[in-house]
Formats: sequence, C-alpha cells, structure tokens
Amino acid sequence: MPGGTASTSLTVRNDSDIVEAYRLEVVGDCAAWTTVEPDRVSLYPGTSETVTIRLAPPRSPQVRAGEVPLAVRLLPTEHPEAVRVPETTVHIGEFRELRAESAPRRRRGWLRGRYRLAVRNEGNSPVKVGFTPAQPGEELRFDVRPTGLELEPGESSQVRLRVRTGRPVWFGSPVTWPFTVDVAETAAAEADGARPEPDVVRAPLDVEFVQIPIFPKWLLAVLAALLALLLAWFMLVRPAVRSTAKEAADEVAQKRPVPGADVNGQNPATGGAQQTGGGGKSPQPGAGAGGTGTGTGTGSGTGTGTGGGGGQQGSATIDLQTGGGETKTGTYTVPKGKTFGITDIVVANFQGDEGVVTINFGERKVTTIALETFRNQDYHWVTPIRITENETVTVQVTCAKPGTPATGRQAQECHEVLNVSGVLSDLR
Repeated sequence: MPGGTASTSLTVRNDSDIVEAYRLEVVGDCAAWTTVEPDRVSLYPGTSETVTIRLAPPRSPQVRAGEVPLAVRLLPTEHPEAVRVPETTVHIGEFRELRAESAPRRRRGWLRGRYRLAVRNEGNSPVKVGFTPAQPGEELRFDVRPTGLELEPGESSQVRLRVRTGRPVWFGSPVTWPFTVDVAETAAAEADGARPEPDVVRAPLDVEFVQIPIFPKWLLAVLAALLALLLAWFMLVRPAVRSTAKEAADEVAQKRPVPGADVNGQNPATGGAQQTGGGGKSPQPGAGAGGTGTGTGTGSGTGTGTGGGGGQQGSATIDLQTGGGETKTGTYTVPKGKTFGITDIVVANFQGDEGVVTINFGERKVTTIALETFRNQDYHWVTPIRITENETVTVQVTCAKPGTPATGRQAQECHEVLNVSGVLSDLR
C-alpha cells in the first residue's frame, strides 16, 4: 500500500570458478522508492547469498494503483558481460482521497451568489466525483454546472455553483444562510455491483451566503431626518416666512402722508391736488448695429443701450459658431456719430471647446485666450476703452476641437459668445 512498506528477497549464487563481486541496482518504475540491502555482495565459487529488497511507495497520485514490474540488475565485477536482470511484479494497492475547496467561502449579495468549487483527486486511481448542495431550511436553491467530474490521479478541475434565495430582504440586518456541499465519489459499477457506501470518499464543504438588505439601515435614518425637516418647514418655517413677507409688503404699500397736504390730498396754497410722481420723459434707448464676419467665416453682433445725460449704457453681443479646424471672425460696429466707452466684457465658452479666441477693440488687441482654459471669463476696466464710429469690436475664434455641452453629446461646431458693455455716447 502507498505510504507503507513491504519486502521480498533475492538469492544470488556464484556458479563461476573464481571469486566474484556483484553490484545490485533496482531498475524500472519502482527504482525511486525501492532499495536493496546490501547492494553489493562478494561470493566464492559455488556459494550464494540472499539480499533483501525493501519497497516503500509514497502516498501520492504519482504512484498509480495496479501491477508494476520490479527488476534488479546484477553486475559482476570480473565478468561484466555476465550481467543478469531478474524480474518480478509488484501490486500497488489502491487508495482514494479527495481535496475540495470553495472560492470564496462566503459570498454577499441581494438575491444570488456565485461560487467556484475546486476539487483535486489526491488518490492513485481514477475517480468520478459528484456534488450535492444542501441547506437545512431549504430557503436556498442551488445550480451546479457540471454536475459531475471524472478525474485521473493528481488531476484538478472546477465547477460553478449558483445560489439563489426566494425573496429579498428590504430593510434591517444582513441574513446569513449557511449550507454544505458534499463533494463525494460516485459509486462505480463493478462486476459484483456498486461499491459499498462506507468506501465512498467525501470532501464536505461548509459555505455561507450572506443576504444583504436592499436598503441599508443608514438610509432609514436619512429618510426620517428628511421627513422631519419637511414637517418643520411646512409647520413652522413656511408660515413664519409668509407672515413676515406679507407684513413687509403691507408696510411698503401703505400710503405715506405728504407734507403741506390736508387729509383729502389738497394743497392749501394752490387749492389743487398734490403731485406725488415725476412726469419727465425717459431717455430713448440706444441701439448698436450688427456687423459682418471677416476671415474664413462670419459672426453676428447686436447692441442695445439705455441711459440719460451725456451718455447711455450700452451693450453688444457677438455670437460665433466655428467648424472644427476653421477660423471665423465676428464683429460689432459702433454706430455712426457715437463713441463706445467699453468697461466690461464677458466671454462664454459653455461647450468647453478647444482652440484660441482673440478679442480686438478697433486696432488694439485686448487679449488672446486658449478656449480649453475657461468656460466663462470676464474683464472689467475702471477707465473705459473708447472706440469711435465705424470702428469694430472683433472676436476671432480658431476651433481646434468642439467640446461637449450639458447634453452629453459632442457638438459639431465650436460656439462662443462675447458680450461687451459700456457707455454709448454722442461723438463730440
């Protein structure tokens, strides 16, 4: 039996007419675990000696069960050509052993878990292996693929195990479902029937499936806190805010008494009604003209203005769309007879385009910016930058790569918007 020892004997006889020495060597499949004691003998003519052959096969799948030839080579020292190789047969006993493991041993999931069951045949004969999962309460359902394996000695293989619960756990603590997988040798058909049950080799596995709740505990606390905040808002804060706002509106709307007027609103000096509001004419809003594009494309600009006195507040917007790899220029032209004192500009790159934008006021270059460095950029001047009639505000865009707006889909063209603000006054 592998793991044990056995011995036999060999008798060596010298039939020559001289003293002869013999060296004994074990050859064949048994040589690795077989020894001869002694391994060298010296005999007179006509004499013999018996040596012992000890066999100690290891308990390993490498030592296959069955008939194994055993041979011993006898090498004479004086007459090497008279070598002899006596042979016999060794019967290696059969032993069966399985090793199994689950990867992982514990799996977490909402409804199902997947495992890999690895099994190795540690015996010295072929074996058929089956897998039988079991759970005491039968709350779990199992699926093993494949259901059986045939393994040679020393061979390993894997099967997939799927575990599924009948219903989810919505709230609360995780639920642990322990179960076992019986990895066992299936009964092999023999001439006189199946192998008896006590000889069946098993490698049972203890496995766990931890079913986690759909909604964790902390979510309940958050929902309770949100509900408390909503109730506090509607019951306490909102009524107080509405009451304060109503009182403030009533106070502003209340008519204030006018000095020099009686309770009927009559002025005693004039005998007429007291005038409480101005009736002056409001200034006309200013207007800016749109410009045409230059370079390899076109852009559009519009302007408006309001104010009074020596000048009026004005603004102009240039909206420019440029294809990838192209350069386009948009302009705004100061109206005839006007001077535009620019104090503020805002550049919008809301798509996140890549490229270069250059801004000019008349013949003066104000700035050049890489588009990828900003989404919105603004500049302000305490002393206005003045440009006169027929001069232009110019924005030139070189589009290297259109960006991706809030829709999540990349744009086909670069899209930039320039807004210029300042004081639009008459040319003197």
